[in-house]
Amino acid sequence: MRTFTAVVNPTSGGSTSAATLVPLARLLREAGAEVVVEYSRGLEHARALARGAADAGHVVLGVGGDGMVGCVGGALAGTGAVFGVVPAGRGNDFARQLGVPRDPAALAALLLEGEPRAVDAIDADGTPVLGSVYAGVDAVANDNANRTRLLRGSASYYVGALRAVLSWRPADYVVTVDGTGYRRQGYTVVAANSGFYGFGRHIAPGASVDDGLLDVVIVRHGPRPLFFSVMRELSDGSHVRRPQVEVLRGREVRIELADTPAMAGRVLPYGADGELPGTLPVTARVMPGALRVLAP
Repeated sequence: MRTFTAVVNPTSGGSTSAATLVPLARLLREAGAEVVVEYSRGLEHARALARGAADAGHVVLGVGGDGMVGCVGGALAGTGAVFGVVPAGRGNDFARQLGVPRDPAALAALLLEGEPRAVDAIDADGTPVLGSVYAGVDAVANDNANRTRLLRGSASYYVGALRAVLSWRPADYVVTVDGTGYRRQGYTVVAANSGFYGFGRHIAPGASVDDGLLDVVIVRHGPRPLFFSVMRELSDGSHVRRPQVEVLRGREVRIELADTPAMAGRVLPYGADGELPGTLPVTARVMPGALRVLAP
């Protein structure tokens, strides 16, 4: 019987983490499993809790949204530890990509009986993340959504994106994929391991978490209505059929701002798994099969 340590973000989605974990933990314990619950004080503390539980031989559960799941899963990448995802946040995009169920009974059965599956991770400037690394209007929208207190879920992201697009100025990027550079003016660049980001947007419908590659999606510059059209089409991934959307694939992707007078002094954030760890440039490298996760 497995022993679980649940690393919980107590603030993810308000009380959602607790409401999700309580019935799940009860089912696991009724089946004879031991469940230890650890509440994190922040991302670095969550990483330390995850590594400590893995060293003790426990299955480590990331309980929260994509930020917490990416943090805990990233801390376990390359260690051989077994990871379980408990979707309890606003987006749950990595869980969606993996097909992890939200129903407590189905999730408990997966965690108790499932076999670990090897999936890829991303090294983003030395920090392992799971879903994607992105820079541009979406990272600005991410920042806006994180600051929103009156709205939740996809509504917060949509309003954040609206504010980001209305204030957006064209950005000149240099995107280098496996040593080949591409100069592009556009709204955003996404290096995706998982196909979903931004609360269920299917940004990279061709992405797979176990193919050893990153899908690089570039939304090129165009009239502002173009971006709103792309946002609508993200629900089903049909945006990739637009001529303004380019998809590349590779193992290593560097995203930076072009050295031009128009970009002099400009600073753009980049996002990773719902967090905003820094500003451009950033290099994302695939970590093939680095994470053992309980997933369908």
